[in-house]
Amino acid sequence: MNIEIDAFGTLIIAVFFLFIGRYLVNKIQFFKNYNLPEPVIGGLIAAITAFIFYKFFNISATFNTPIQTTLMLMFFTSVGLSADFIKLKEGGKALFIFLFCVSIFVLVQNAVGMSLATMLGLDPLVGLIVGSITLTGGHGTAGAWGEVLETQHGIQGAIVLGMASATFGLIIGGVVGGPVAKFLIKRHQLSEKVSEESTEQQLDANTDSAPFEYPKKTRLITASNAVSTLGMFALCIFVANQMTEFSQGRWFELPTFVWALGTGVIVRNILEHVLKVDIFDRAIDVFGNASLSLYLSMALLSLQLWLLADLAGPLVTILIVQTIVLILFTAIVTFKIMGKNYDAAVLAAGHCGFGMGATPTAIANIQAVTNTYGPSHKAFLIIPLCGAFFIDIVNAVAIQGIIKFFG
Repeated sequence: MNIEIDAFGTLIIAVFFLFIGRYLVNKIQFFKNYNLPEPVIGGLIAAITAFIFYKFFNISATFNTPIQTTLMLMFFTSVGLSADFIKLKEGGKALFIFLFCVSIFVLVQNAVGMSLATMLGLDPLVGLIVGSITLTGGHGTAGAWGEVLETQHGIQGAIVLGMASATFGLIIGGVVGGPVAKFLIKRHQLSEKVSEESTEQQLDANTDSAPFEYPKKTRLITASNAVSTLGMFALCIFVANQMTEFSQGRWFELPTFVWALGTGVIVRNILEHVLKVDIFDRAIDVFGNASLSLYLSMALLSLQLWLLADLAGPLVTILIVQTIVLILFTAIVTFKIMGKNYDAAVLAAGHCGFGMGATPTAIANIQAVTNTYGPSHKAFLIIPLCGAFFIDIVNAVAIQGIIKFFG
């Protein structure tokens, strides 16, 4: 029996499990010690609950997709609206160095997946599905490329396989990021845990923060600020939807969330630097962080874990090896290239987030780490821009090239 849950019901359930995640992270020392994101824990509890109902009572639920999509677009819009060109200069050289690390890992991820698939007697393109298509690309990329691989290359079940692999990646990406950062921080003695009092002092001292840098900071906004900010969000998402429809089938076709982010960047900088309009960053931060938490909770809430149970042994083997490779790459290569300092450890946690999950998971990872060990301004400048925009371009080019060569 399948139950249809409307938008309000979906929102209520997502908030409920988000609060459960927050409660568990605060009460269970293991979760707190290893900086596991609250939305990931709550969403994982929800997914496990859904699995139990499906397995033992044959009850499943279909949650409202449009509201989840809207929250995702709001999150990426908030990234764009926070991207002041003057502030982005602070990322500077480090942004391109990090992008280089991430690009190399996309190639490594595909090499590992395709090599193991060949060794296990599978089509090499199956290894690509259990590579950057799903692990770096996420569910949206999995659906898009899965259809191409099914219809044009004869890979049966590519979409289902992609969704299951993306599910695995989303969970693992949110689980391993915190422990990797903690290991690096402790081993290299990069920081000590910060108390709530010192965190509040840092928040008061640093008013010029990057997007999502202080999710627990109390931000005072007025109704007027909220209305004008929601208007900007609506404008960006409207333009993004129009551009998605207009660009379909053309050379500049991009996912809707990329259009939303890009439109946010343009709107922000035209309003602020051309029209000299004051932008209310506090309201953007509030809406961005709220949509991030709810989106993650809903994304995991909607995942069908029983798809993972249907994966064949060889595919589970590939996913496990991919997890090990991610941990080793971020802990050794990313951390070393980014400077072997505290910022590098936080960036490694973020790389885990979108290396096997999605950009919202990466943001949640670095928020969890910095809530424990202190701020990392560089990470909050680099991760949103790199994870939400540049990595998708790199991944699309890599996938297209590999499919043309092997297809």
